[in-house]
Amino acid sequence: MLIAITSLALTLMGQSAGSSPSAQAQRLVEAQRLDACIAKLDTDPEGAYEDGLKWIGEGGRPFARQCTALALVELGQAAEGAVRLEDLANAENGGSLAQRVIYLTQSGNAWLQAGAPEAALVTLNNAIKLSPTNPLLKADRAAAYMALGQWGNAERDLDIAKRTRPYDTSILQMRAATRLNLDNLSGAKADIDAAMEIDHTDIKTLLLRGNILEAMRVADGDETPVLTLGAN
Repeated sequence: MLIAITSLALTLMGQSAGSSPSAQAQRLVEAQRLDACIAKLDTDPEGAYEDGLKWIGEGGRPFARQCTALALVELGQAAEGAVRLEDLANAENGGSLAQRVIYLTQSGNAWLQAGAPEAALVTLNNAIKLSPTNPLLKADRAAAYMALGQWGNAERDLDIAKRTRPYDTSILQMRAATRLNLDNLSGAKADIDAAMEIDHTDIKTLLLRGNILEAMRVADGDETPVLTLGAN
C-alpha cells in the first residue's frame, strides 16, 4: 500500500501562504496523529482502529477517517477499507489534491488485496487523472492489469514507470513477469538480470529468474532442468 509520502509532508506541501498560524498548527497536529496511526498498523492494527474511532468521536477530520480505513485493510477487511478511502477521496472535505490522490491510490491497492482488480483499476484510473505523471501510480495500475491478465496494458504502464524509476526492483520484477507472460523471454531476462545486479539476494527476483530460465530452456527444446536459486 502506498504511504510513501507522510501525512506531515502532505500537510506542509498543502499549506497556503494565507493560512492562519492556528490553522497551520492544527493541520500539523492532525498530520502527526495520522503518522502515529500509520506507524501502528503493522504491529497493532486493532489499536490503530480504536485510535481512529476515538479520533472521529473527537470531531477528527479526513485524517481520522483515513486512519480507520487503513486499519480495516490491515485487519482483513480490505474491501470495506477500500470503499471508505474512495468515499474520502470524493468527500467535500477530503483535503488537498495530493491527499485525494493518496486516498485513491490506497483504495486501489486495498481493492487488489480484496481480490477485486476491476474495482482497483477504476480507482487507480481516477488517481492517475489527478496525477498523470506519477510513476508509482502507473506501477500500481500495472498490478491491476496483471491481475486481470491484461499483459499488454501492464507492460505499457511499467515502461513509463521504469523510465522514471530505472533502479526500482519491484518495477523490474513486475515487467519481467509481464514480459514472461507475453512470451518476450529476452526482454524478461534483461529485466530480471537488471534486478539481480541491484539486489541478487531478493527471493522474488531469484524465483522469477528461475521461471524465466526454465521458460527459455523449454523454448530452446532443452530437456535438462535448470536449477537457479541463488545462482548469479
